[in-house]
This record gives sequence, C-alpha cells and structure tokens, in this order.
Amino acid sequence: MKTVLALTDPYIILWVILIIAFVVGELVSVGLTSIWFAAGSLVALIAAVLGAGPLVQFAFFLAVSVLLLASTRKWAQKYINSRTQSTNADRIIGERIKITERVSNIDQTGMAVVLGKEWTVRTRSDSEVIEVGQYAKVLEISGVKLIVEKED
Repeated sequence: MKTVLALTDPYIILWVILIIAFVVGELVSVGLTSIWFAAGSLVALIAAVLGAGPLVQFAFFLAVSVLLLASTRKWAQKYINSRTQSTNADRIIGERIKITERVSNIDQTGMAVVLGKEWTVRTRSDSEVIEVGQYAKVLEISGVKLIVEKED
C-alpha cells in the first residue's frame, strides 16, 4: 500500500524548492513578480502530498498561477507600484536632436543638448557611430542616457 505522504517523493521536493525560489524571488524584487507562481507551487505541493500524479500537479500549478496572475496583476500594478512619478522627460522620445559630441558606444562617448539639458547619448547598436553636427532621433531613455538612431 502506497503511503500518502512520502517526503522523499521527487515531486514534493520539486514543489518545495519552487515555492522557496519564488518566495525568495519575490522578496528580492521591487514589485510583485513571482508570488502567483509561489501560490501555484503551493497548490501543486498539496496535490502531490495527497497523491496526485505529476500531470495533475502541473495542471494545478499552471491553472492557479495563471488564474491569480490574470485576476490580480492589473490591481497589483495600480496599487503596489503606484509610486512612480512622471518627470516629463519622456516627452523628448521621438524628437530630432543634434549631436554635440561624437556618439560611439565602444568609446563610451556621445553628448547632445536637448531642451537646454545636456544628455549622454548612446545608440542601440555598438557598430553605429554618429558624428558631431549630425542629427539623431531619440528612441528611448535608459537611466540618464538617451538611446538614439542616426537620422539621414
């Protein structure tokens, strides 16, 4: 007769490891990222302890994780990560700017003045170089750097 609770069952060990990993991942991250998968792992662990097969365990894990993610993610983003403040810096995305220092990712050089502020400028591609006086289009802001592409 099979024992219902066998702590040496590899699936029980797997789910415990996954719970720990997802909880640790949640603790070290800034926002809610993996708590839904920890809950799914917990339900799968309970199924494993009750003797369910691996496919049923995985189905429980997947169903609970996806259901929780789909039902709470929007709420979590709205209320948990609501401290982000807009700086209006994103208004320069898409702008055409004039390069004031040669842009070379390899040499780690590149500057431009945009709306009276001096910005460090980099390209997406390390092979792309933009010379002084040429124009570029701002694609995104990464930290304190503008990511640009050369305009013809």
